Amino acid sequence: MVVIDQLLSAKEVAVFREALLKTEWQNGDKTAMGMATSVKNNNQANPSDPIVGDLANELLGRIGSAAKVVSAALPLKIFPPCFNRYSESEEYGYHVDAAIMRLPNSNDVLRSDVSMTVFLSEPDEYEGGELVIKTEFGEQQVKLPAGYVVVYPSSSLHKVTAVTKGQRVAAITWMQSMVSDVTTRQSLYQLDQTIQGLIATETASREHLDQLHNVYHNMVRQFSQI
Repeated sequence: MVVIDQLLSAKEVAVFREALLKTEWQNGDKTAMGMATSVKNNNQANPSDPIVGDLANELLGRIGSAAKVVSAALPLKIFPPCFNRYSESEEYGYHVDAAIMRLPNSNDVLRSDVSMTVFLSEPDEYEGGELVIKTEFGEQQVKLPAGYVVVYPSSSLHKVTAVTKGQRVAAITWMQSMVSDVTTRQSLYQLDQTIQGLIATETASREHLDQLHNVYHNMVRQFSQI
């Protein structure tokens, strides 16, 4: 699980929120699959709405240019972001994301390796509504400032607890990674972040950085599936 600070600025979040006020919202269970249908109780912005399409494309561009997202996910394909809204008493019980997703208006499919939530509401705007992810270290609760992002394995059981006051708005998407194995992907992320830290602090020689880069890219070459 990786948290990315401020993928969107406060001003950009405000633009997204204002645009979403003008869109049509649908019952979220229309997009759920299998057992998830019975535990999903929220609303989702109509993906056919041109406003929603523009917002999704804008967010796709930000995701693709965010170095830490790319480092954590190594995305090969990204599902067009969806926008959801939880009002009082709405929640999404424990579920696992579908392993294979068909890309909208396409015959192409995506294997969901990585899930991502972009928070569009400030934590003090609502009560409840925590994203809870089951990990090997127990349940991890996530409730981040607007514009912040959490990336986590799509294979994990997760839920959104009931909102008891206010409204929670977020964007979600899924990615097929070039490296499908979670452990390998985590190791590559840690190695890349170490290299970036050494570059930023200028605590390693160019020779040593070149050696680390060589190891990193050869590992990506070895484990990537493209």
